[in-house]
Formats: sequence, structure tokens, C-alpha cells
Amino acid sequence: MKAILNNGTWKKCSVLGLIALMLSFGCSPEPNQWEDINEEGAFLVYRRQSLIGEESYKITSNKDSIIVKSLQGENERGRITGVDAELHLTMDLSPTYYVNRRLANGDTTNNLIVEVKSDQVSVWEKRFEVATTSTPDMFFPLHSNIPAAMEMMLYHYYFKQGKPEGIPTLPRGEITITKTGQDIIQIKGEEVTLDRYVVEGINWGGRTIWLDQSNNLIALVKANTQIRELVRKGYEEALPTFVAGNVTEQMNTLAQYTADHKEDQPAITALVGADVVDGLSDVTQKDMTVIVENGKIKTIGSRASTEIPEGAQVIDLAGKTLIPGLFDMHAHSNQVQWAPAYLAGGVTTIRDNGNEIEFATAFRDAIAKEGALGPDILLAGMTDGAGIMGNGVIRATSPEGAREVVAKYYAEGYNQIKIYTSIQPEVLKVLAEEAHKKGMTVTGHVPRAVGNTVSAVESGMDQLSHKGLFLSVLYPDKTTTELGRSFLSEYEVSAARLKQATDFFLKHKTVLDPTIALDVIRSLPRGTPIEVAEPDAFRMAYELFEGKRFRSGVGPKRSVEATKDYTKAMEIIGHFYRAGVPIVAGTDNVVPVYSLYLEIETYHKLGGLTPLEALKTATIIPARAMALGNQTGTLEVGKEADIAILNKNPLEDISNLRTVSAVMTNGNYYLSDPLWKAADFIPRNN
Repeated sequence: MKAILNNGTWKKCSVLGLIALMLSFGCSPEPNQWEDINEEGAFLVYRRQSLIGEESYKITSNKDSIIVKSLQGENERGRITGVDAELHLTMDLSPTYYVNRRLANGDTTNNLIVEVKSDQVSVWEKRFEVATTSTPDMFFPLHSNIPAAMEMMLYHYYFKQGKPEGIPTLPRGEITITKTGQDIIQIKGEEVTLDRYVVEGINWGGRTIWLDQSNNLIALVKANTQIRELVRKGYEEALPTFVAGNVTEQMNTLAQYTADHKEDQPAITALVGADVVDGLSDVTQKDMTVIVENGKIKTIGSRASTEIPEGAQVIDLAGKTLIPGLFDMHAHSNQVQWAPAYLAGGVTTIRDNGNEIEFATAFRDAIAKEGALGPDILLAGMTDGAGIMGNGVIRATSPEGAREVVAKYYAEGYNQIKIYTSIQPEVLKVLAEEAHKKGMTVTGHVPRAVGNTVSAVESGMDQLSHKGLFLSVLYPDKTTTELGRSFLSEYEVSAARLKQATDFFLKHKTVLDPTIALDVIRSLPRGTPIEVAEPDAFRMAYELFEGKRFRSGVGPKRSVEATKDYTKAMEIIGHFYRAGVPIVAGTDNVVPVYSLYLEIETYHKLGGLTPLEALKTATIIPARAMALGNQTGTLEVGKEADIAILNKNPLEDISNLRTVSAVMTNGNYYLSDPLWKAADFIPRNN
């Protein structure tokens, strides 16, 4: 062949002659790796490292196209669902057809259909009309719940396109793929080298993926407000490496946020000219100066009479209102995008109510010990019992196991044990006893086997989540299962029952976390935009739209029933508050950050709390519940300078909490809009 090249034969050959010549030398054009392919495989699906399902796939091809079929099934805490998907590609990996269907309750629902016909591409998305546009030169059909097999083909497409800076996706968005390193794993005693990448544009923030040397997807770790791991079958022994790799990439992202937005701060800062709502009194202090020194409030006084120390940074906040930084007492901060988002919204402390230990402790420590940008994080360790209804990988199935769980969380610096629904009664008692011995408190759900709020509290639970569970206290002779959902829409609550329940909570000093915003959103009638209840939902990152914004809603009858239930529940919760039962505001991730405002607004609107009382549910009451009342929760001299700066006064209208324009915490002052942008949210531009 070399001789032929040298004597110029290539120049003289016709195309047909060239092919014949190649064949005569035993050569042929390099075959396409996708020709006549017949490949099958599977991925294991984990939620918080607990195996919940499997995805099987098959790739076949003919002379014109490649067909990828995938079927994913999950049993996630007893909810059995599936995804059936099919993708068609040309031999150069350009997509021509994609359909994704959700399987649940015996029904099949189309989620997304994308089809290319000539120079036009049509996109049908659940709850939307068909949209047709010119076929882009480069694109890939994509949504947040894309099966692993289809995602693998996306990466093959990326390499086929020459590793472009970004790939437009339909129905919206663009992805970027960045190689960050390699990991060497052990599989059945053999070393395997994998390339690690961070992919942005599929879920909120980045997902971490691993490809083998043939660019086949081996594993991915993602978090669209909850962490999931998908691992190619046969590679599951490397799950700890994948979990650790994702934590590394997440912390790298947090470090970048910090570098981009955290500036060197002087030891002393003077916040000048703002009105002050201290969180104690419903009297607004006008035209004040707050001196912050080394992260703590040194002075609060009128602007006219307060002397500003020499060398202080002076920030003019005339026309603004200062309030204590907010708490979210029911967070699941599974990704570092929460850090800028929470601060942008004026949230300076969160209680994480269930997360993977590796990520949660790294996130907390990066902020607390390394000075990374973000709210202070308090941790409640997710703990559940045995069986498919269980949640997460930390399970307490015996008294001895309960002791080990508490010891593990205590050693990791957790504040609380979080109880989930499959814990058995005898195990709950040991968890509570051991936690209390170590100075920890116990929060969470009323377990099914325990039956009722009264039994749960008497077994040692200090705090309770979700109004639909803890209001079983009104009917101590019935279990939560017997009462069912929305039982208040059917049951009458007598004054005697209400007094008995109130006295019980006061006696045990029980802290209640209603998550009422979750009920408000879930009760919307089918077809109703979420913005009817949560007006800022459209601001969230577009990758969250499918799971958080484009909700299906419920039927008319169910909507009426559920609305009646949470309305009556809020009347009862308002009564509890006025009697002295601690009520704390938490979101459970309905709409990131914004549903905290909805939670507080609902306490005022339906619970009858004054604006100051509603504000306290997200400031001093949670601070005291977490034994931090002497450190934060109000604006007082000597306390930490956890301060939210608002454009309008929330005591005049509680919805003014939405006008946060800046925040101060850990001695650092941040403007909100740049942080919203960092979190890929639409800024408010107040």
C-alpha cells in the first residue's frame, strides 16, 4: 500500500477503482461501530444508595438507523412506577425520533415525543400542545428523567460531533460536558479505568458521570433535589467510588461559587439607614444603624446617634428593612446549588431532614469549617426500618442496630435523628433513648407501626413533621393509616379533642413542622398553573420544571377535599401556636426557597398568625428548637449577624418576605441577584 501511495496511484484511481484496489489489498472502509449492532445491558437504580429498581435496554440497528429501547422499573418506598422509552438515530447518531412514557397505577402516560420529519422537528410535551420548528443542525431530545441508555447515546453523539462546547436540547435548554479526571476502580479483582465528567443542563446543577474507554456510560450520580445513582450492572461494587466522586465535584462547584461571590470583608461593617424588624417586637425601628463586628452584632441604634467606627465598611441601606435571617426547617439540600439559592432568598440556616452522609457532612463542613458560601447547615440523620417501604441506606432494624445508627450519626456531628415510616416501636424507643443520652433530639414522621402521634411522642420523639401525620394526635384511638389522608375534611374536631391535643403537645414540648405549602401545591386542580399558588415558581431553574413546576394536579373532587383538609388543619395549627406549641416553617423542597415564603404566608392567611408571629416560625422559634436561641433568630446585640435585607417591610405585608435584596451571614454581605443567577434562577430585580 505504501508503494502505491508513493507512485501516485491514488491520484489516478476513480472512486470505484479505489475501492477495488483497497479490496485487492485486503482493505475495506472502516466499519461503523453501530452497524448490525445487537447489544443488551442493564443499569441498577439507587435512591440515596438504596437499591430501588433496574433499567434494561437493547440497541439494534439496520443499514439506515439505530434503535434504542429502554424499560425502567422502580419500587420507591412502595410506589411502583416505570419508564418505557424508545430512541431512533441515524447511523451518524443524529436523533430522528424519541418517545418517553411513564408507567404507573396500570396506566401509561406520554411524557415527551420528539420526531424529525425532513427539515422540521415536532415536540410534544405532557400538558403542552405540539410545537414544530426547523430541525437544528445539532440537538438531542432530553428531559430530566432521561433513561440511562438514552443518556449514554447522548454522550456518543457528543463525541461524534467533535466534543462541542454545548449541545442544544429539546424541548428546552443546552448541555455542557466537561471532563474532570479519571478514576481507577476494582471490578472482580481487575482494575478498570473510567473517565469522569460533569454534565450540566439535564438536572439542576451538574451530574457526575463515568464513561469507559469506549465512551459507554458506566455510572451517573444526579440530584434534582434528591440524590440518585445509576450504575451499570456488574459495576455495583464501585458504588462508593461513584458517591465519593460526585461529592468531590459538588464541592468543586461550591468552591467556584465561593470564589465568584465571596469577597474579603472588613472586620467591621455598618449597615446604615435601614428600618429594623428585630423579630421580637411588632414595632419597626426606623432609620437605624447596625454595626457588625467579626460576624456578630455589636450595636443597634438610630442613625443619628450611632457612631460608625473608623475603618468600617459602610453600606447605605436607606429604604430597606432588616429582619433576622430565615430558617428552612425541612430542607433536603442534596446539591450545592442550594447554597446560593438559599442565601439569595434570605435563608441563613437550614435543617437538612435527610440526605446521604457523605454529601451532607461535606456540604456542612465546607461552609462551617472552610468558609464556603452558604447557609449554616444542621443535620438530621435519616433512619428507617427494613423492607421495600424503607427510605435510604441507613436502617435500624433491632435495638442493637438502633444504638449503632445513633453512634454513627453522633460521630459525624449530626444534631438529630430523623425517623421515617418503617421504624418499629421497640426500635424507636431505643433510638430516642440513645439520642437523648448524647444530647441529640429526635424528629421525623410518625412510623406506621407506631400508629399515632401520641405513641410516637411517648416513645421519645421531640419534633414531628407533616400535618397529615402529627394531627393524628386529635384521635389517639386511631392510627394514621386508619385516619387516611385528608381526614379533617370528614372529621369534626370538638373543643375537648383540641384541648386534649394542645395540652399533650405543651406537656411534651413537642415542636411541629407542618410543611403546609406541600399540601397547598398538591391540592391544585388538574390543569391549574402552579403560579396560582406559588407566584414565583417560574423563576426556578428550567431543569426543575418537569418535577416541580409542571405538576399534573388532582381531580376536582380531590382538590376540594384536600383544600378543606389543609384549611381546617391550619386553623388547628394556629390554635396550637397561640397556646404556645412551637411551630416551625419548613418546605420539603416543593419549590426551592420560594415555598418557604408560601409556608409562612399560609400561616398568616389560614392560621390567623400575625405577620410577626408568622415571621417567628422561621426565625426565633426554630432557633430555640435547635438550641440556638442565644446565638441567632433575632436581631440583638451579641448575636450572630444573620440578617436578611428586604426592599419592603414584612410586618406591613407578610408577602414582602419575597423582596429580599441582600443577605448577611458569617460576616459576609451578598447581593441577592448575583446569587440567584449562580443558582440558575431568574432574579427578582427588586
